[in-house]
Amino acid sequence: RKHKVPLSSSFHTNFHAYGKHYGFGLINGMVLKYLRTIHNKTAATFAPSDDLLQTLNQTGFENLHLLGRGVDTELFNPNKRDCALRAQWGVSEDQPVAVYVGRVAKEKNINLTIQAYQTMQATIPDLKMVIVGDGPERIHLQKTHPEIHFSGMRRDDDLARHYASGDLFLFGSTTETFGNVVTEAMASGLLVMAFDYAAPQRYITANIDGVLVPYADEAAFIEQAT
Repeated sequence: RKHKVPLSSSFHTNFHAYGKHYGFGLINGMVLKYLRTIHNKTAATFAPSDDLLQTLNQTGFENLHLLGRGVDTELFNPNKRDCALRAQWGVSEDQPVAVYVGRVAKEKNINLTIQAYQTMQATIPDLKMVIVGDGPERIHLQKTHPEIHFSGMRRDDDLARHYASGDLFLFGSTTETFGNVVTEAMASGLLVMAFDYAAPQRYITANIDGVLVPYADEAAFIEQAT
């Protein structure tokens, strides 16, 4: 700004929404105010989804623009399904597998995703859950849910094989600005269940290639799992 050089910014993390998951929700407003001050000093702020742009606009963000997202369909596609990998998970070729990919952390609402999986087991007893990713909740969840397979962090072709070797994708997060994992899962041929916002809202056709749940309605998320 001092040298009058135009500067743009990208809003791609809802830091202000993390507080409720870590016990400091009272300062969410302060965090949002700080973010707004920083972004409004730039010539343009890009965000990855229409609903996020609307929310930012309603909270005083200025000079907003949509930044498109895509998915590498050569990397993420159903042909990456791997029987040997499924055998490592301890499942047969016909056994259904629910997959979660992402940070294993509270702000991703990972406990809701696991609860939905457990609910589905009531009608699909042989359903297996595979969690791909790492984070502060991983060690605790591995101890409390030994029936779930934790694959840890995976990248590139290895990650693509983990997606395609599943059958459905459960995603209970409510803090996404877009949700790249949703489009990667869809490109990999998985049925997706997620809240109706960001990438799911834009790309999922309800009851055709996925299930959309009213935003942040956790009871409805569990009900849809049945």
